[in-house]
Amino acid sequence: MATTLQSIRGMNDLLPSETPLWQALEAEARALLAAYGYEEIRLPLVEQTAVFARSIGEHTDIVEKEMYTFTDRNGDSLSLRPEGTAGCVRAILEHGLLRGQTQRLGYLGPMFRHERPQKGRYRQFHQLGVEVFGMPGPDIDAELILMTARLWRRLGLDGLTLQINSLGGNAARAKYRAELVRHFSAHEQALDADSRRRLTANPLRILDSKNPAMADLIAAAPAFADFLDADSAAHFEMLQSLLKDAGVPYEVNPRLVRGLDYYGRTVFEWVSRDLGAQSAVCAGGRYDGLVEQFGGPPTPATGFALGLERLIALWRAQGRAAAASAPEVYLMPVEPECVGAVLRLAEQLRDALPGLSIVSHCGGGSLKSQFKRADRVGARLAVMVGGEELRSGKVTVKDLRGGGGQQTLTPAALIDLLKQSGRP
Repeated sequence: MATTLQSIRGMNDLLPSETPLWQALEAEARALLAAYGYEEIRLPLVEQTAVFARSIGEHTDIVEKEMYTFTDRNGDSLSLRPEGTAGCVRAILEHGLLRGQTQRLGYLGPMFRHERPQKGRYRQFHQLGVEVFGMPGPDIDAELILMTARLWRRLGLDGLTLQINSLGGNAARAKYRAELVRHFSAHEQALDADSRRRLTANPLRILDSKNPAMADLIAAAPAFADFLDADSAAHFEMLQSLLKDAGVPYEVNPRLVRGLDYYGRTVFEWVSRDLGAQSAVCAGGRYDGLVEQFGGPPTPATGFALGLERLIALWRAQGRAAAASAPEVYLMPVEPECVGAVLRLAEQLRDALPGLSIVSHCGGGSLKSQFKRADRVGARLAVMVGGEELRSGKVTVKDLRGGGGQQTLTPAALIDLLKQSGRP
């Protein structure tokens, strides 16, 4: 007996009943980018492994445990992209997009991490990413936060809280890192396995631990504010001033860090009380040294990424839903010889009303079964074409939703009816 093939765990199908919600969210995301003057960039799903190892950091969880990495037929090490920033930096350098220019870029698509699948975490997940290059000030950091705040309003989402922090410059971060290592090394027996592994490689990530047994130890750790350099402190103060001026509430979270090595100065997250443990919906911050790390010129940069799966979950948790797409018209051949006339009429309507959703019944069946099908797909109007209609040059139109009864119309009159109803 043949084994039934199934999707890979953590890589989910999106069925027709679910896609209207995704399409609505993607349309809002693209409209948001356009409203702020951001241009779309489309990046490959597969990059050289070195793109991510160099940018994310060889000792991060992503590179060590989560990347889908393989050797291709040429012997090259390739990886499915676990995030979008590294590939975007590679692309702008490869194509010379930084020569005397600033860039505001956005992208939308799947990312891949071999994590343990659970609510809010998937092995194939989707992100909206935004990256800005060539702008050093806190004003662009504020704009990114304002963009995301506007998206929540457009989606009708409530209860999202903004948390911000500063990770300072490289020198300040190095001093703080050394202090963290000293602090946690003195209590190494209290660290869990992940934190012991991070102790020398990525100690800031220990602050992000969700292990309740380590909460007191983390709370007692040195505060980064005591190590913040003057320039970064001034940058952070100005960001807070801009957010206050724009009326965006926020919390300063001194334990907020990023899981990737390239972040410094501003970091931020939007979190929701409605998503349980996986509460972060959107995360971002500055990565001013990453372009130079890739061999490019010193370039200030900042950006964010938000998870579409988590936004969909939040939309549903708050009772939001996109209406399933339903055809406006369902065309029915009354007799088999009328099939050609039905297909011609459908094309005529599509020519006259671009964007109109029309279904032509195919596959035969009685008129009764065709009506059942029209009702099942949610069509507003049923249009019947039979021998009598062919002879008269008219069609019979039945209102399936509004109680408007049945009438006989010419194709031109049917087009006028659809225009008057406010449909496309």
